[in-house]
Amino acid sequence: MAAEYGWSVVSDFSDDTVLLESGLDSLGFAILVARLEEELQYDPFSMMDEPVYPRTLGEFVAVYERYAS
Repeated sequence: MAAEYGWSVVSDFSDDTVLLESGLDSLGFAILVARLEEELQYDPFSMMDEPVYPRTLGEFVAVYERYAS
């Protein structure tokens, strides 16, 4: 996705990668979440009672795992 849009993102993602330092901006995250929704057929952020704003990649993945059926 980064190459497709010409984004410069960190080369070594880990669970501790801080999302705001990953190279993706708000548009990048919006596109990523939309693509994940297409692929996974759910959007955990629209299913939450209380909004959650993951700080790291690990927290982001945990949100998806929590709402996987």
